[in-house]
Amino acid sequence: MMTLRLKQLAVLAVAGVSAIALTGESMAPRAEALAMQAQAITAREKSQGAEAHPKLLEEFGGAYQVPQTSYVVQVGKGIAVQSGLGNARDDFTVTLLNSPVNNAFAIPGGYVYVTRQLLALMNDEAELAGVLGHEVGHVAARHSEKRQKAAQRNSIIGLLGQIGAAVLLGDGTAGQLGQQLFGTGSQLLTLKYSRKQEEEADDLGVRYLSQAGYDPQALSSMLASLAAQQAIDARAQGGDARSVPEWASTHPDPARRVSRAATIAQKFGGTMRNRDAFLSRLDGLLYGDDPKQGMVQGREFVHPELGLKFAVPQGFGMQNGTSAVTISGQSAQAQFTMGNYSGDLSRYVDQAFAAIGGNQRIDYGQIQRTTVNGLPAAYATARVTANRQMVDVTVFAYQFANNRAYHFVALAPAGQGGVFTPMYQSVQRLSGAEAAQIKPRRVRIVTVQRGDTIQRLSARMAYDDLKAERFMALNGLAANSTLTPGQKVKVVTY
Repeated sequence: MMTLRLKQLAVLAVAGVSAIALTGESMAPRAEALAMQAQAITAREKSQGAEAHPKLLEEFGGAYQVPQTSYVVQVGKGIAVQSGLGNARDDFTVTLLNSPVNNAFAIPGGYVYVTRQLLALMNDEAELAGVLGHEVGHVAARHSEKRQKAAQRNSIIGLLGQIGAAVLLGDGTAGQLGQQLFGTGSQLLTLKYSRKQEEEADDLGVRYLSQAGYDPQALSSMLASLAAQQAIDARAQGGDARSVPEWASTHPDPARRVSRAATIAQKFGGTMRNRDAFLSRLDGLLYGDDPKQGMVQGREFVHPELGLKFAVPQGFGMQNGTSAVTISGQSAQAQFTMGNYSGDLSRYVDQAFAAIGGNQRIDYGQIQRTTVNGLPAAYATARVTANRQMVDVTVFAYQFANNRAYHFVALAPAGQGGVFTPMYQSVQRLSGAEAAQIKPRRVRIVTVQRGDTIQRLSARMAYDDLKAERFMALNGLAANSTLTPGQKVKVVTY
């Protein structure tokens, strides 16, 4: 299971991570002053970054060591040094993360990160530099310190302790439950920077691009691709699913940021994009989930190494994680994860409730026993009052072997937990033949031939739906774009 998104966000809050976002319409005047008076990385910041770095690697799937890594490190250090935080490239640590979510961030101490998934969405070296430059801009402006202070007044994510489970605590009923039920040991974080902070990071990122000789419009074009991909993800998940790209979930809609970034860029010079060199280095990059860690395929999750699969209800989205799979819908959320199993399924369910409640005991009543697709199963539901609202908390567990079990933890408004019943009943073993058919997706760079069109090339995309839309977003193309023979484009294949 790939990196746990909710746990990531909590770790990022503690580390003071900055994640990209651009809003507003006018240049923030403080940004120019910040650029002129950049303060070097302090010993305290170096210590903070060094402490957080291994935790971030663990939460985001680890460093992705592939031929593309050295190139990303080179570009990242080149743009980071423009900030004035450090005078030498060695002052910065740039990491390509093995994560299937669109994300980039930086933390104090000179640590800069980008996921392989977001790298695949880029179309030239300048876009890579622009993304990382914006993140470094947040650090240069010391936005993380202000963000941590504001975190005490904003959104809540509850980390559910020892079994490694976590439940998405969003707005409304589930969020109120999380505040009361999971208050012990939970992490608080701010989901959005202020408009002023976003403007400053925008201005700084564009300035860094120009100083390095890149086309400052690159940040705008990258945001346009991200907005298109976000729209596709929403459509693929049923439209009302709450699971969104990491980049978008922590900040405002990228579609609204494109024009401002383009306007700011007009004030700066620079032309370098390095498109062909960048694309040639992307060939073979892993795209989406790694089969070794489980894969989301539409509404179905399959894990060939664990030998299991399940399906989520229509309108719900999934986010794969190293410790869990997060299932998110409009009013109900759940996670599928595992815990220590001694052979007693009832005890396993009790341990899961204990992990959820922390120091507060949850009265879940009687544990029910059943069989699901040949698997021994046990479940229980607790009804909890949260801010004068009733919420159902369910643990549904399955025994896969004498020493191995998995379970769902679900939150839903009282009486509406039945929305997950089909999901509970869908859990089953994955056959060897089914597991053998699961293959990873990879980015391939192809050269446009005479007669090639968007429709023809998008037919190669390794998806059952939205092939043309995915192809256009991946390549930064519009519906009326035309392809030129000799042009290099990306496709995703098995």
